[in-house]
Amino acid sequence: MRIVDELDRELPAGQSGEIIVRPLRPDIMFMGYWRRPEDTQKLMRNLWLHTGDIGKFDEDGFFYFVDRKKDYLRRRGENISSFEMESAFQRHPDIAEVAVHAVPSDKGEDDVKVTAILHPGAKLTAEALFQWALDAVPYYALPRYIEFRDSMPKNPQGRVLKYQLRDEGKTATTWDQEASGVKVAKR
Repeated sequence: MRIVDELDRELPAGQSGEIIVRPLRPDIMFMGYWRRPEDTQKLMRNLWLHTGDIGKFDEDGFFYFVDRKKDYLRRRGENISSFEMESAFQRHPDIAEVAVHAVPSDKGEDDVKVTAILHPGAKLTAEALFQWALDAVPYYALPRYIEFRDSMPKNPQGRVLKYQLRDEGKTATTWDQEASGVKVAKR
């Protein structure tokens, strides 16, 4: 297993990159998509399987999963892990389930959106959640958008369909920090 950049160059400890893998023995790993050689070729570059996941090794050789490559966000020059953001927002006592995903920004790159389901009876407002986030996530990762829903779109395995949330973007029920007038002082 290796961690590589977009040109398949191995990255040093502490740097996040795509996780690629290759077995030590033949015929024990994914051999390719059935009758889809082009899709197989996209994954199997340079004799390595490109997982589509982002990870890193620390100085002691311990491995850390960072995020799915397609779920990783880039906002104002900063990389943001949706996995780490979801872990932070999941700690809020009123949140039952959360998905953090990108919304295309009119300024380029991404804006961050938190889509959440509240616990029954919770009265949390989007602005109150944003204020809570000031101490829970890095300044550059503060969400521009927050939306509360009764349910999330999911696949048959129960995983949230983030691509659908990304495609929906800012909905009629989405709170927008910039439009709300809530100001944030850089820390």
